[in-house]
Amino acid sequence: MKNLAVVGAQWGDEGKAKIVDTLAAEASIVARYQGGANAGHTVVEGGRKFVFHLVPAGILRRGLRCVLGNGVVFDPAAFLVELDQLSEAGVDWLGRVFVSTRAHVVMPYHRILDGLAERRRSSSIGTTRRGIGPCYASKATRHGILVGDLLAPARLREKIEAALDWLGPLLEKSDEPLPTPEGMIRDFEEIRPRLEPCVADVSGMLLRQIEEGGGILFEGAQGMMLDVDHGTYPYVTSSNTTTAGIAPGLGIPPKAVEEALGITKAYTTRVGAGWFPTEELGEMGEALRRAGKEYGATTGRPRRCGWLDLVALRHAVRLSGIDSLAMTKIDVLGGFPSVKSCVAYRLHGREIDSPPADPSDLEHCQPIYRELQGWPVLTGPGERLPEPAKKFLDFVADTVRVPISLVSTGPDRSSLQVLNDPWRR
Repeated sequence: MKNLAVVGAQWGDEGKAKIVDTLAAEASIVARYQGGANAGHTVVEGGRKFVFHLVPAGILRRGLRCVLGNGVVFDPAAFLVELDQLSEAGVDWLGRVFVSTRAHVVMPYHRILDGLAERRRSSSIGTTRRGIGPCYASKATRHGILVGDLLAPARLREKIEAALDWLGPLLEKSDEPLPTPEGMIRDFEEIRPRLEPCVADVSGMLLRQIEEGGGILFEGAQGMMLDVDHGTYPYVTSSNTTTAGIAPGLGIPPKAVEEALGITKAYTTRVGAGWFPTEELGEMGEALRRAGKEYGATTGRPRRCGWLDLVALRHAVRLSGIDSLAMTKIDVLGGFPSVKSCVAYRLHGREIDSPPADPSDLEHCQPIYRELQGWPVLTGPGERLPEPAKKFLDFVADTVRVPISLVSTGPDRSSLQVLNDPWRR
């Protein structure tokens, strides 16, 4: 089988986990390549709700291997909590979940630095304060702690002391109690026996699978408009969320990514601060939030809501080489007399059909809308889509110039309608 990437094509929270969970039924491995425990991936199976922050969403498929690549920043405590929750739910994960020995560890001092940075900014980014950005920063300055270091106590102590020496002047600005090398080492010693069976050469595992016939499902976190290089900077995450992040984030060749499926809602949401041209601040935004239950799986924060932004979506399609789309939450728009989609922006008196290259221009973009007929409320997962909903799908596909392969009409697995199987396109 081919190797398939599943990437968020908006600002995150598009429903990637549900799509990964469904497609994982035919995968050999599900591989997460970026992000950290700031991701909140929700899967509903048989009425049970699972929220994953680090463990790939494919874990609910019996016998499937799930791996975290070197591009993920790894929070050991959050990881073990998830494994305990899976055990309590009767999910057998032992021998199926692996983390790269090269992944960087989110340390206690990274969370302190994250909170400190948010408090000192003149304009808050809206991070989850889980230490993700500071951990990636430590990686870039070569003061990071690798997962493999957790299994080597002497090396771990040496690297922690070097990191604290480097970060000391920043940490002293915080009024929170600072972690000590002894305390961190003691905590890691306690959990080492549980972590050790999960540590592996993930790159080698994936390269062998590619040679044996593929079937790898690449799972992204966040959305492409939050990409650190190509998103709405500075209101972005700290890693590459596009398909370009897969190869370095997993240690595989770029040509191993053979198909890319982008995930988009039928409308748009965003968590945290930053540019959002189609945001509805009044009753319509609240109506979308209520209908879509738009609250963060990680933070519980209410998401900002607005109409579908086809300019941003088309940009994401081009940027990541997306071959087809999966549209989620089309049921949320059921009952609206009409639905709107942004087809262009007006910037300084002229019309543009792609986001401006200069991030400082983003806040000046005004949406230009196309309005389409609405459709009735959808009553069940197997219900045929009304004709206006089909026309909406066709309009989106024509505008962004890729077909729609999957449509989701509800939270459960059974609500996913396959129009064109992305494994076999």
